[in-house]
Amino acid sequence: MELIGLYLIACALLVVAGLAKLVRPDATARALAALVPMPLARVRGLVRVGATAEAVLGLVALAAPRTLSAGLVAVSYGAFALFIAYARAKGGAIASCGCFGTPDTPATALHAVVNLGLAVAAGAVAIAAPAGSIVSILAAQPLHGGPLVLVSAIGAWLTYLVVSLLAALQAARTLTGVTFRAP
Repeated sequence: MELIGLYLIACALLVVAGLAKLVRPDATARALAALVPMPLARVRGLVRVGATAEAVLGLVALAAPRTLSAGLVAVSYGAFALFIAYARAKGGAIASCGCFGTPDTPATALHAVVNLGLAVAAGAVAIAAPAGSIVSILAAQPLHGGPLVLVSAIGAWLTYLVVSLLAALQAARTLTGVTFRAP
């Protein structure tokens, strides 16, 4: 299971993003309402249901990385990538995908690529069909998985920064017309 680190990152981000959208569903609801003809209040309720499912899937897949749970993580990230691609194709970058419950998460091509990469990693874990819990998987790693967990946590944080803060900086740069090319 060479991609278990990326899989841990994917699961952690599902939990964080799901909980964030559960608490603050408005940005995601607005992003979805812009793409589907449905009242915002109804979309907000659907976002909360989806956010709960997202967080639960992340927790279950993290605790028990089995073929089914890893496959569902892969499908989730594939769906997220398709949503971003659809939103961008329909009318350019939407102001926010609301991934982390905040209005400052623009949907970018890089975001779609990150989601595809996490989908592939989760798919590889699903194909590997791991047995046991995350505890038994980590026990087989050097130092009982401590370094793997640490690097995965750092990777999750960096991935969050790439899809949220870097995307917001790129959007701001585009709005201001600032370029960094040599004259």
